[in-house]
Amino acid sequence: MAELLLELFSEEIPARMQDRAAADLKRLVCDRLKTAGLGFDKAESFVTPRRLALVVDGLPVRQPDVRTERKGPRADAPEQAIAGFLKSVGLARHEVGERDTPKGAVLFAVIEKAGAASADVLCEILPDALSALPWPKSMRWGDREGRWVRPLNGMVGLFDGVVLRFAFLGVEAGDVTAGHRFMAAGEFSVSGFADYRDKLRSAYVMLDSAERRSVIEQDADLAAEGEGLTLKPDAGLVAEVAGLVEWPVVLTGAIDAEYMDLPAEVLTTAMRHHLKHFALNDSAGNLAPRFVVVANIHAVDGGKQITAGNERVLRARLADAKFFWDQDRKRTLESRIPDLDALVFHAKLGSVGEKVKRIESLAVEIAKSIAGADEADVREAARLCKTDLVTGMVGEFPELQGVMGRYYALAEGKIQAVADAIAEHYAPQGPNDTCPTAPASIAVALADKIDSLMGFWAIDRSEEHTSELQSRRNLVCRLLLAKKKKKTHTTRTTAQPP
Repeated sequence: MAELLLELFSEEIPARMQDRAAADLKRLVCDRLKTAGLGFDKAESFVTPRRLALVVDGLPVRQPDVRTERKGPRADAPEQAIAGFLKSVGLARHEVGERDTPKGAVLFAVIEKAGAASADVLCEILPDALSALPWPKSMRWGDREGRWVRPLNGMVGLFDGVVLRFAFLGVEAGDVTAGHRFMAAGEFSVSGFADYRDKLRSAYVMLDSAERRSVIEQDADLAAEGEGLTLKPDAGLVAEVAGLVEWPVVLTGAIDAEYMDLPAEVLTTAMRHHLKHFALNDSAGNLAPRFVVVANIHAVDGGKQITAGNERVLRARLADAKFFWDQDRKRTLESRIPDLDALVFHAKLGSVGEKVKRIESLAVEIAKSIAGADEADVREAARLCKTDLVTGMVGEFPELQGVMGRYYALAEGKIQAVADAIAEHYAPQGPNDTCPTAPASIAVALADKIDSLMGFWAIDRSEEHTSELQSRRNLVCRLLLAKKKKKTHTTRTTAQPP
């Protein structure tokens, strides 16, 4: 049994595409191997920022021989029918036997096809599999006719230690690859997967993305503990950063004290989304003035310049955030309501200002059936729920919509219920999110979602009058709340969010 090793060496592959690409490469190649009659024991795919790799163990060196039988016409059939059968099986009359059946003697053809060498089969199926790889975005470069996610620089193709003779996008398969872009000089040849993996590690490349994630988590935890802090868990960021580095090196940096008065969400958003920094918490669970950054190189100065550079860039981002924070609080949320008329919610559904008016009307109606909901609080929260969309902070950090509305509302002296409803009316934002539980939050969140659902349901019904659309919205409200009241009456408990 033999081993197939395939590597596609390219410029940096976007982190968000890597895991899917590795899975697709394995699926496409394995499907074609099975179709070609080439069984195997195990297949594994790997990905780093600059390479996609696949190893398949336990492949036969040749396809199995195939023996098939084809039943033909009766032996005394017209010559034209017999000639057609012989042509279809590619045999002469003397090469076809006869078999007795209840209906008389019938022609039977036995076709034996010797299996081809697996190397020859692989040279046919691998380019086809690579061409079928479904990248979300791809590009052309140079005079190449095909497309790939990034320019392809090299390719390893080995079967049983021998180079496969095929090409993809003008790149010939070989046995040569390269290690880390900065810490490993020159190219090197490989003879199989074990040799490939070991030489990559010697050239500062961790081939397995799971290993890179583990190293990042462990080293970041150790770095945090060394400063008496704890790493704020963020599995999504760990996975993303593992797709940005081939040799992770964890460093810690400082956040200037003047920015620690900003809301914690502003700090973590600036670090996470823009700079890929990990946040650290102190013993009380509060955000600490430190961060973790993962470099892709062992610097000769121990990472001092890398850390200083990251601190400088973060300082600039937080300076912008502080400016927006100070400027936004000079205006009240109420004064921003007219600005919502300039934001288009949807071409056929009007502006955000118009949507807010609908939300306010619906929320007040819904609040009548929610125990503990204060109509005045619900009305105020609904009216203000979208106003942070026209603040400078949310313009710079869109991920903070709703969150900043809460902070600005509290800064103006709004009660907690109103501020929370502004923040929570977007929830739930997916199957892993929680539903709001406060009465005012439930009313505004339901109103926002019902308006969107009914609006998009009616979006192609241009002949429907506004009054009919409003009646349909109200019907949905009554059905949802009737179901909610029935459940509350049955269980004799305080109303819970639907």
